[in-house]
Amino acid sequence: MSKLDLYKVFCTVAKRKNFSKAAHDLYMTQPAVSQAIMQLERELDTRLFTRTSKGVFLTNEGSLLFAYANSAINFIRVGEEKILELKNLTTGELKIGVGDTISRYFLLPYLEEFHNRYPNITFKIVNGTTLEICALIKSGEVDIGICNFPIDDLGLELRPCMDVQDVFVCGDKFKSILSGPVSLDQVTQLPLIFLESKANSRKYVEDYILSKGIQISPDFELGSHHLLLEFAKINLGVACVTKEFSREYLDKGLLHEVQLLEEIPKRSIGVCFLKSVSLSAASTKFVELIENKLF
Repeated sequence: MSKLDLYKVFCTVAKRKNFSKAAHDLYMTQPAVSQAIMQLERELDTRLFTRTSKGVFLTNEGSLLFAYANSAINFIRVGEEKILELKNLTTGELKIGVGDTISRYFLLPYLEEFHNRYPNITFKIVNGTTLEICALIKSGEVDIGICNFPIDDLGLELRPCMDVQDVFVCGDKFKSILSGPVSLDQVTQLPLIFLESKANSRKYVEDYILSKGIQISPDFELGSHHLLLEFAKINLGVACVTKEFSREYLDKGLLHEVQLLEEIPKRSIGVCFLKSVSLSAASTKFVELIENKLF
């Protein structure tokens, strides 16, 4: 028997004060219980019980050992129960890295449904760019990230969830200038409004434009998608935005989509997490929830 098994037998005998009753509780034979106690006494070179016709009673050494062993076994039992609770999603924490825009336009409905299903799971939402979120995943500060793809990192598992289209939008001032399908070269001659250079979506569009032999130098570089829309609305320039996250402005006529002769290729947003580490039960269920809703 392992040392842990010996201590479990020892504590049960100490509580029941009888080998037969302890054997019944442990689903063992009485000789097996007696042998376990004798083995533990030999290993410790100490007598733990006094045997009498009325049962067995702890010696002074046995009482001292019982105080520690019983506490340790109780801690192990509580730990096992906590693991079971985590597996059953009756407790736990889900740590997600995500940017403001994706959180607002993509993530919120899934958070709401997950919370309704598993109300005892708490959320920790950490804000950041795609590069920052990837670093947080690798450091263990978040379990999963919801990011702009593409991501070039062999250490991460990538699960695309939604295709998005990058477009240029403008206010009323530039609408007439950009009437009809126009080339990228024509658009880039105008004042440009882009996300800051470290944004993954900005890099994707800029790389595509560069592949056409066109270099850009934005007049405004902003930290949020919402500001792109607002700056374009007041005619400060032509903004590069995600079409799916700009519906409200486009549908209300606050902004106008620039029709390009050649559309920017679609990209994805999706879930990413470490390949080398198993997801927690809560993280696994959350990823499944997103994928089941989408597909």
